[in-house]
This record gives sequence, structure tokens and C-alpha cells, in this order.
Amino acid sequence: MKKILLVEDHEEIRENAAEILELSNYKVIQADNGKKGLEIAIKELPDLIICDIMMPLLDGYGVIHALQHRTETADIPFIFLTARSDKSDIRKGMDLGADDYLTKPFEGIELLKAVEACLAKKERHRIGHIQETTETGTGELQLELSQRAAQPYRKKQMIYMEGQRPTHLFYILAGKVKTYKLHQDGKEFITNISGPGDFIGYTAILEDINYQDNTLVLEDAELVLIPRQEFLDKVGNNTEIARQFIKLLSRNVTEKEEHLLNLAYNSLRKRVANGLLQVLDKFKTGADSDDIVGISRENLANIIGSATESLTRTLSDFKDEQLIDIRKGKIYLLEETKLRSMAN
Repeated sequence: MKKILLVEDHEEIRENAAEILELSNYKVIQADNGKKGLEIAIKELPDLIICDIMMPLLDGYGVIHALQHRTETADIPFIFLTARSDKSDIRKGMDLGADDYLTKPFEGIELLKAVEACLAKKERHRIGHIQETTETGTGELQLELSQRAAQPYRKKQMIYMEGQRPTHLFYILAGKVKTYKLHQDGKEFITNISGPGDFIGYTAILEDINYQDNTLVLEDAELVLIPRQEFLDKVGNNTEIARQFIKLLSRNVTEKEEHLLNLAYNSLRKRVANGLLQVLDKFKTGADSDDIVGISRENLANIIGSATESLTRTLSDFKDEQLIDIRKGKIYLLEETKLRSMAN
């Protein structure tokens, strides 16, 4: 379900628009002024923002200007609502980065068409990005899969369990997923964290064995499921796809070897630093984005093979040394270079 932020200080207009959108199967978050709308946009990262221009505390121009200067919100489609029809006002909004505008009062069908057009434009951009940035074999497959219907998975939902027979390959469109092993005493060891653009479950299919690990959703996700035989047919009939999955298997082996060396020979401080950087490298959205490690302490401890208490003490030491900061439970890396070069 697509998430839309509706920022409008006129209660009746806001409520009517929200009702129309919700009846069309959109999740709507409401804000009654620009300042609150900006705060919600940064926190929730909606799929689309619909925003009035003339509002108290912060007008619509201020909202879009602030969002355009943040990496994580700059690409969110933006529709202005305006009671003005002056071309200079409309042009000012478009120059600031708005994708469309609606003049009040507007019909419900006008609103829905504008929303659908903006979301479709965003999807075309995302697919084009996949096509440009992925390697040929898996890139073709990712492009095809991104156009299929995705299945929603909720946080803490199991995708597959150790010992099960694989029936599908999974492609992650959105969200985070962890792959882990369980010790006989119940302790968990995370072997991988996967995110958008990643395939999971292919090793067992290619080796024709049962799953050797467990996979759980860390945050709400959207996955495309590819039947096992369809995946094998693609690998068998397309040498480029086969070559790229062989490279993925080889890379997995290399990463696991490095991970084992890290666990066997590195100090706790070095392992914590490596764990922070591993998660950061995996999910950092861009060169200008904040260096935030978005993962729970328990899961981070399970990545580095440590007790949560030991991890917490080490993070506290890092904070005292001003290598990291911890605000509202999130870890911000202040000295990435020092963490990467930390002595054992």
C-alpha cells in the first residue's frame, strides 16, 4: 500500500482529500501545517507528498525547499495544492521541484489522476535506475521482476526456515531482511542482512538442497516470489544470468570467509567497528546521506557474535571517544575513517 502525506491547514479540504485517497487504497498521513508536514516527511519517507502552499508556520515553498536539500527526501514526488491560479505562483512551485499542482477546488478524479501520474513517474525512474546501475544478467532479471506484483511481508514475519524445501527465489523490492543460523542452545548468529535489489534463497535452489538457514523480515518489506522451476529455466536458458548468479555465490563465499576471520581474530572493538560499517555500507542511500546505522542492538550483536551487553559497553566507549553519537536509539557514525582504520 502506497503511503501519501497530505499537508493542508484547511480541515474540510484535508479530510475530504484523505477520504478519497483512502477509498482508493492509499495510506494517508495528515498534517495541518507546513512545519509538522516537514517533520513527518523526514520521519516517514512517504511515497508521495501533497502539500498546500499558503499555510501557517511554514508555507509549501519552504517545505519543498527543505525536502529538496535532504538526500532521503529529494526524490519524493510532490504535488502542490493552491487556491491561486497565477502562472508565476505555479512556475515558482515547479522550479522548486514540484511534479504537479492542483488548483482548489478540485474534483476527486483530478486528485487521483495526479497521484497516479506522479507515482507512475517515480516507478519509471526507479526501474531506469535499476537498469543503469545493475550488471547485465541480474539487472535484466531485476528489471523484469520490478514490474511484477509484490507480496507484502510484515516485520518479524518468517520468509523461510532451515530444513524447508525451497519453492521460490525471493527478490526484495523494499525493506530489510536478515538471514541467520540458530545454535542448539537457541543463540542466533546473523550471516547476512539484505535489502532492496537483493536476491535471497538462490543458494539452496542452485545446490538442490533444503534451506540451511532462516530468513526473517527486519522491517516491513515487499518481495517478488519467483517459482523455483522458472528461476532454474532462466539460469539454464540465459548464460548471462547464470554467470551473474555464479558471481553472487562466489562473493557470498568470500564475504563469509572474511566474516569468520573477523570473528576469530579481531578484538571486540574491531568487530563492533566492522559491524557498524558493514550495515552502513549496505544501506547508505548516497554520498551525502547521514551516516546512520539503522539496526537494533540485538541484531548488531548477532552479526558480530557478541553478547548485547558487551556490544552496548563498546558503543558507549565509542560515544565517549566521539567516534559515534547515539540519538533516539539511532547510531550516527561521526568518524567513519577512524572506525575503518581501527587497530585490532
